[in-house]
Amino acid sequence: QAFELRAVDPGGVAAGLGFGDNTRASLITRGLAETARLGIALGADVTTFAGLAGLGDLVATCSSPLSRNRTFGEHLGQGMSVAEVEQITRQTAEGVKSCRSVLDLARAHGVDVPITEAVVRVCHEGESAAQMVREMMSREAKPE
Repeated sequence: QAFELRAVDPGGVAAGLGFGDNTRASLITRGLAETARLGIALGADVTTFAGLAGLGDLVATCSSPLSRNRTFGEHLGQGMSVAEVEQITRQTAEGVKSCRSVLDLARAHGVDVPITEAVVRVCHEGESAAQMVREMMSREAKPE
């Protein structure tokens, strides 16, 4: 069973803020752990997340300049608002629309999803992208 979680890319936000590869790698790693926790709670096979549908998709989303989620995140990291990014790109990254539903799903299953929570705060509650990345990078280290 495949499981996919799309969100505005915090790695893109980090790139837009000028952070380097190590910060982006940390966020990708934490994003994979978060996606796997939710997927497993929903009945997905844990090995799915090590393959193309998991890690492969996440790396492409977080690395490709063609990724709408990464591009959207980069613009947010450069200080633009969600409305401004939507206006200049003329498209919505699916993560802007789906992040609240994913958060609701995670809460309904008792799954900790701090990246999704942070994306919701940025996209729908006015938190700055810079604050989001600071919060993500200051989280206590876990076995991710």
